[in-house]
Amino acid sequence: MIDSFKNDIDIRMMRCLEIFKSKIHKIRTGRISPSILDGLHIEYYEKKTLLNQLANIIMETSNTLKISVFDHSVVNLIEKAILNSHLEVNPIVVGNNIKIIFPPLTEERRKKLFKIVRSEAEAVRICIRNVRRDANDFLKKNIKKKIISKDIEYFLQNEVQILTDSYIRKIDHLLLQKESEIMKF
Repeated sequence: MIDSFKNDIDIRMMRCLEIFKSKIHKIRTGRISPSILDGLHIEYYEKKTLLNQLANIIMETSNTLKISVFDHSVVNLIEKAILNSHLEVNPIVVGNNIKIIFPPLTEERRKKLFKIVRSEAEAVRICIRNVRRDANDFLKKNIKKKIISKDIEYFLQNEVQILTDSYIRKIDHLLLQKESEIMKF
């Protein structure tokens, strides 16, 4: 029971960390990659479809993406989705192709990215702490039901706190890496 309990808590905290990694990976710093458009959905035949299933996305230059759309009828839908996204760019439509030129990062934009990254880090810290709280509540309920003893509860609370501290350190490390990456370019 102890190992499965610790394993479950570890898995839940790992999920929080993976969500954080995927969110900060999408925040662009200097060089653009096609993965910045990974989460973009387009309403295609009344279904939400990922952009990379409707078009080929390539990097033309370090700050330009070219989207070659397979079906000409969805070019306007893709353009609208890009305009409504968090990217804050204006797409240029040329036939079946869409070009997205990303401006260089200004000091104001860098500060905005800092705030976004820090707020994402705080949100994932809260997620980790919520997992810890749920685990401690579970232990308290099991003490009341007399399933576990006080000694086991104390031991497991200590183990949960060690896991929590470990994941918080990982989050802080990723945050520092991303902040230095933002300042680098």
